[in-house]
Amino acid sequence: MGLRSQYTAYVAALNERRFGELDRFVADDVVHNARPLGIQGYRGMLEDDVATFPDLFFGVAHLAVDGDLVAARLRFDVTPVEPFRGFAPTRTGAQFSEHVFYRFVEGRIAEVWSLIDHRRPGPTAPTSPSVRS
Repeated sequence: MGLRSQYTAYVAALNERRFGELDRFVADDVVHNARPLGIQGYRGMLEDDVATFPDLFFGVAHLAVDGDLVAARLRFDVTPVEPFRGFAPTRTGAQFSEHVFYRFVEGRIAEVWSLIDHRRPGPTAPTSPSVRS
């Protein structure tokens, strides 16, 4: 199986919450953003993400493969039910993207470099003029 197929199968497993199958896709000693997590730490990170966003769906917007590297832009339209990066759990929709590179070794993800692109909402415009007493 090529890396493109392996990656799309990995994303399908995430979207179907088949975290017990991560060892098919992720190396035992996986490193995430220069932090050695190991597969259990990586799984815990994903499970925490799902707890924060029960409707989490990994939407692959762009995908490129070069040798042992996979680059992806993932799109998320989610409903946070727990705090996330300074956002309150409003239970209303939020959108963000992840720009991520993966290095594969022997067909499994060995290293991940991830950058989340999220923006805090700006100040809300008042719906009526302020009144001073």
